[in-house]
Amino acid sequence: MDFGLVLQTDPPASAVVELMRRAEDAGFRYGWTFDSAVLWQEPFVIYSRILAETEHLTVGPMVTNPGTRTWEVTASTFATLNDMYGNRTVCGIGRGDSAMRVAGRRPNTLARLGESIDAIRDLAEGREAVVDGNPVRIPWVDGGRLPVWMAAYGPKALALAGQRADGFILQLADPFLTEWMVKAVRQAAADAGRDPDALTICVAAPAYVGEDLDHAREQCRWFGGMVGNHVADLVSRYGEHSGLVPEALTAYIKERQGYDYSHHGRSGNPDTAFVPDEIVDRFCLLGPAEAHIEKLRTLRSAGVDQFAVYAMHDAKESTVDAYGKSVIPALSGL
Repeated sequence: MDFGLVLQTDPPASAVVELMRRAEDAGFRYGWTFDSAVLWQEPFVIYSRILAETEHLTVGPMVTNPGTRTWEVTASTFATLNDMYGNRTVCGIGRGDSAMRVAGRRPNTLARLGESIDAIRDLAEGREAVVDGNPVRIPWVDGGRLPVWMAAYGPKALALAGQRADGFILQLADPFLTEWMVKAVRQAAADAGRDPDALTICVAAPAYVGEDLDHAREQCRWFGGMVGNHVADLVSRYGEHSGLVPEALTAYIKERQGYDYSHHGRSGNPDTAFVPDEIVDRFCLLGPAEAHIEKLRTLRSAGVDQFAVYAMHDAKESTVDAYGKSVIPALSGL
């Protein structure tokens, strides 16, 4: 199993770079960041510095979207980083939650997302793509490679990930839901004539290593609120008891009142009081290192290839260090 670290690009950028360097030293192989231009600093600028100050780390957004940047700009940015540092990027992409809504726009349609996955990959790898009805090719790209991993929850999005993406990003660590969604993605890949085992499966969720579970829960409760935004979209689209989305995912948002993006992805978020302890425990990894190892082994058996640690809490450094000392060696066979 691979491991990634996910950060918000809060200033100063030097602190983000330093923590990514620390993560690589601890055995993490991926460095991810949020991508929401209004809420945080520009991640692609910071990726260049991270790549310059690490040796092997692969970097990318978790996740970008096809609406806040034109597709040729996204592809050219990735291709430039790859040309400078040797194909060490990955494009995580989704419909767009905070990035679009904070700017007063609706998330992208799945149809547009699917088109963008193919176009961004093709352009970043030097092939011609159709962008807004026009054929485009970046002529200077030579030997570029850009895997595109799609974030998804609902049945149509899961199907699209299986049909078009190189990997699937699931932003929660509940073993039951992980197994259900991984099966859906791989079945969609098989139905589309693709090799289902060729897709990389990445689970991303907060991880907090420590003995004080109550404190860890409060530090990570924000995550249930963030996931709740996507769940609320699913309920509005499919209904609460449609059978198309597991009630194990949808039931907990009944008391949800709304969401203020000024607190997005941050501990102490006042809009996440509705999230019960049970959801925090299911969706996150909490407790001593041994508890993380046990849950990660379960996720690995469900087909997970990478676990990406959301480190938006008061124990970033100690959690990275604990993973490097105990968790990563136990799961990577070192």
